[in-house]
Formats: sequence, structure tokens, C-alpha cells
Amino acid sequence: MTEDEFPQALETVLQDLRAQCSVQPDVREHDEYGPVLWAPDGSGQGVSLGPGDSPAERLAGLADQVQDWAVEALWTEGEPAVWPGCPRHPDSHPLSATVVAGVPMWVCPKGGQPVANIGELPPRDAGK
Repeated sequence: MTEDEFPQALETVLQDLRAQCSVQPDVREHDEYGPVLWAPDGSGQGVSLGPGDSPAERLAGLADQVQDWAVEALWTEGEPAVWPGCPRHPDSHPLSATVVAGVPMWVCPKGGQPVANIGELPPRDAGK
């Protein structure tokens, strides 16, 4: 994954955020920091690609940065600070962004079971 591919990688992760997070960022480009995710309270967090890893690892690392933003934004809004929530263990812990067999995925950190590819989380109310 190159810097040219970064906007699509960010959009992939933001799809998951839109699907399952009640707090959404205002994403704006900053001259010095690149893309910044702004929370409703006015705080911002820059996101970037790490150097040297495989494309799958870089996407998982980006998902981890967006997850950090979401957890802080949810907590600030007085909501449970868990995103994305683990469907196997509701209301207990978030999923972890990692790479399984070369594919960037959200996995349950308790058992390591894959839940969804990054960018493919179902809407929060799907299946209800």
C-alpha cells in the first residue's frame, strides 16, 4: 500500500465506523499532519500509514488508529467506549484489528476468531 492508496484505505476503515459507531468523525486534510479525524468535542487525531509493513498490516494498523479515535470519541460523548463491539461477547470488549492469513480482519481478542474483513463489518442493527 502506497501513500497514493491511503485515501481508499482510510475509506475502507471508515465504512466500518459508519456501520457500527454512533459517533462519526469530520475528516479534514491538514497541511502538516495529513488526514485528521475530528470529534464532536473539537478534538482531533491524525491518521497515517506506518512504514515498511505489508499492505494488509498497514490497513490493520490504520484500523487500529481509527479504533483509538472512536473509543475516545465514544467515551467523551458518554457512551460505552467499545468499538467495534465483539458479537461473540456483547458489551464486554472491542474487536482487534489484525492480519489473518494475509487478510486484514477484525478478530475476537479472547479466542482469536475472525469476525469480518476490515471494511466489511455489517451494520450494527443487522440481524436484529
